[in-house]
Amino acid sequence: MNLQFYGAARTVTGSMHLLSVNGKQILLDCGLYQGKREEAFQRNRHFPFKPESIDAVILSHAHIDHSGNIPTLVRKGYNGPIYSTPATRDLCSAMLQDSAHLQEKDTEFVNRKRAKKQQPLFNPLYNRKDALNAIQLFRTVAFDKPLEISQGVTVTFRKAGHILGAAMVELQLKEGGHSKTLVFTGDIGRKEMPVLPDPYCFEKTDLLLMETTYGNRLHKPEENVDARLIELMNEAVKNKSKIIIPAFAVDRTQTFVYRLNKLCKDGLCPNIPIYVDSPLALNVTQIYRLHPECLDEDALDFLEKNGDPFGFEKLHYTHTVEESMALNNKKGPMIIISASGMCEGGRILHHLRNNIQDPKNIILMIGYAAEHTLGKRIIEKDPIVKIFGEPVELNAKVVVMNNFSGHADKNELLDFLKCFKEKPEKMILVHGDETQSLSFAETLQTLGYKDVAVPKENEVINF
Repeated sequence: MNLQFYGAARTVTGSMHLLSVNGKQILLDCGLYQGKREEAFQRNRHFPFKPESIDAVILSHAHIDHSGNIPTLVRKGYNGPIYSTPATRDLCSAMLQDSAHLQEKDTEFVNRKRAKKQQPLFNPLYNRKDALNAIQLFRTVAFDKPLEISQGVTVTFRKAGHILGAAMVELQLKEGGHSKTLVFTGDIGRKEMPVLPDPYCFEKTDLLLMETTYGNRLHKPEENVDARLIELMNEAVKNKSKIIIPAFAVDRTQTFVYRLNKLCKDGLCPNIPIYVDSPLALNVTQIYRLHPECLDEDALDFLEKNGDPFGFEKLHYTHTVEESMALNNKKGPMIIISASGMCEGGRILHHLRNNIQDPKNIILMIGYAAEHTLGKRIIEKDPIVKIFGEPVELNAKVVVMNNFSGHADKNELLDFLKCFKEKPEKMILVHGDETQSLSFAETLQTLGYKDVAVPKENEVINF
């Protein structure tokens, strides 16, 4: 048995790990790589293996850096099953089609500029038909229900608490008279966060394949979040300005909207309209409503007492391109929540281009942004950033609030490990920038974890 690491190895994007057992090839996640444009262009188009050689795909959750390159895999010859939870399948149905749409539109936009310069034109990574072909291959498995997917391979999905339907993957493996338990965490959520349940508590495993997005970082204390949000809204009302919020269409938007809903229900919101300008976020929110079995007790209680957690009087969802474009002509105050969270595509780019140069406006970053993304450059307050390839001045006020992160921080990752009654025989750390993963490995070694690996891309680890 072995694992080979083709993505999210000393980086946080492009999750893709290949498990070899009993002569079968099982791919854990198949995410889009996001980062430097030329590198991402090449990596996402060219797999380091033959797609038709893969026997099964197991998907931890629907975030694009974990699921977003499945249509390319299918386009290039994969035709086997894709195992996920029901909510993940429903989210992917919306998200992969949206990703295909963005691939086509962004390529069209870039090609217009390349044509003027008489440069070769690009093709989109994949199209909507490819996404639909991929969705047909999904096979859903409920939480906590073991399923044998191949000889000697049984998969059980456990709640990760990261986004709707997100799972940690527990694999019981048997090969040549040897038995091993492998747990792949996917992305680990946080305890006592709104909307979603706490992560599952494992008691033991032989091999733990663990994410380290926040391996050496701590989230800021939670208690001042509501006060800070109210302060920012009042500032926008006073200055008649706009608050632009890049937010992942899945989970981050719903969690943020739910929080605003509770503030408004308590009479703490000023008179400011709130717009969710993302077709995907609209579709995803409807999927959240279809899966109450994935919500936590607080959200279910709110639903019973107050109705829709994701809809209230001040909140408006845009439905058309015309409604989206009209926001550019509206004067503040207003809040615009739009995808994507890392500012690497979607309508948020248009809102940033139209508002980023006005010092009265506020850009509120509420999530993680990988290195070399526009979101990261905004967080670092680069004075000049590029949007659609054109340089623009970053004059707007930038506010960063990591309290909405769906990723466990360093202490929360260590708390997750405390559930285990026995330390795993071997730990493999992935899905973290190199400094985060290596730092967390050092922490684990000081705590008595003897076999901790931080694999490089293409590295093979036997177990």
